[in-house]
Amino acid sequence: MGLTATAEDVYLALVQRGPAPPAGLASTLRVTPDAVRAAADELTGLGLLEADGERLVARPPRAALDALAEIRAKELGTLRDSADELARFWRDHHAESPGYIEIVRTEAARKALGRRVRDEAMHQVRALSIGPTGRLAAPAQVAPGCLEALARGVAYSVVYGAQVLRDPLAREAIQTCVNLGERARVFPNVALNLVICDDRFAVVTAPARDHQRRHHIVVQQSALLDGLVGVFESYWQMAVPLPTSDESMDDAGTSPTDDTRQLLTYLSGGLTDESIARELGVSERTVGRRIARLQEVLGAQTRFQLGVQASRHGWL
Repeated sequence: MGLTATAEDVYLALVQRGPAPPAGLASTLRVTPDAVRAAADELTGLGLLEADGERLVARPPRAALDALAEIRAKELGTLRDSADELARFWRDHHAESPGYIEIVRTEAARKALGRRVRDEAMHQVRALSIGPTGRLAAPAQVAPGCLEALARGVAYSVVYGAQVLRDPLAREAIQTCVNLGERARVFPNVALNLVICDDRFAVVTAPARDHQRRHHIVVQQSALLDGLVGVFESYWQMAVPLPTSDESMDDAGTSPTDDTRQLLTYLSGGLTDESIARELGVSERTVGRRIARLQEVLGAQTRFQLGVQASRHGWL
């Protein structure tokens, strides 16, 4: 309803304890008399309170709030009509741009867009993250508003590019979110940054060399938005889950030798067993045995999972 905390406290106190003078409420709630008077003005304007001589009396909420809801509904209808009219006006003068796409070019608009995702998300946020890119990329950190959204029950599901795990600051930020309930997975090559807010709109950011020149694309409900949801779901199915608690190198039961680090580096670089064997001066069979042993030690089912676990343990 837009009530201040003091107005809410005043109304609840009057409902629970009955009519009371402003001075008595101020003493009970431990606020100033001026704060009580301001709260009384708020409540009177909504029809939730009336004066009875020197006392303030709470009124039943149903009739007053039903009337308020009707007013707000009409205001919302007017806002939607205005949005439709302005969207038509925009399309008339930007025929080359689909009405469901908006290009965000300025830093101020980008920050406003981040606040919009934070404030408007009600149920879920799904995202792909390639992490910071480019010479001027900002250091990795928890996305603004993510912790607050998690705290109010918004479900976050994020697929991170494998390169993110090589950044200690990024790993720390990811672990913070995971420990608060984020579902996180990792995939070797995430192609773009994507945030989908409640299936209502998406924000797409393609990688760029100059962090300051990246443009954000807002996609409203459309077949394109449906396609972006499908892109996320495809990545999610292929990605490797991250556990919900920190692990240290000691958890693996051993520390890597230089040969092991070299082997893992070759694996992460996409070399074949034959190429790795040639680089290490051993047989392919030996390479296969070493990889199988590392998968056993790190609890990895696949070679990609092996790379993820090795990175998390600090072996890469």
